[in-house]
Amino acid sequence: MAIIKQKEQRVGVFIDTQNLYHTAKNLYKKKVNFGAVLKDAVAGRALIRAIAYVITTENEDEKAFLGALGKAGIETKAKDLQIFYDGSKKADWDIGLAIDAVTMAPKLDAIVIVSGDGDFVPLCNFLRYHHGVQVEVMTFGKSASATLKDVADEFLDLSANPKKYLIGYH
Repeated sequence: MAIIKQKEQRVGVFIDTQNLYHTAKNLYKKKVNFGAVLKDAVAGRALIRAIAYVITTENEDEKAFLGALGKAGIETKAKDLQIFYDGSKKADWDIGLAIDAVTMAPKLDAIVIVSGDGDFVPLCNFLRYHHGVQVEVMTFGKSASATLKDVADEFLDLSANPKKYLIGYH
């Protein structure tokens, strides 16, 4: 279904950075051009807030990455990677992203969730039915939850134009 995007619409962009990063790495062995993703998420509308949810691992490359996100106009929220006694690891921002989207929804007309994680299906439904916001999803379609694609008012498949959304893709 095609949706109408008007320049007066207030937009919030919520980026599941780990989901996008690992999808691009696994599918294409490339890094994401987050600036291009943000530009198309906003689509000429009024950007109110763009937040990337990041897991930190004390890697030196992370500082440059966080700086690049900031230069692109994307705020970052960082959380340390949890490493448990048995060596298992946990890196998850789903609840933080969902709480921020619900909290900001009254001030927005459209919410763009940049993730293919099916865990966001209830969030999309809640935002649409309880706040009346337009919910858009952007991610690489090859790894996106089919249900997430279905519940979104619009789904933008980054796989349709990898040259635009991936750094160094030929």
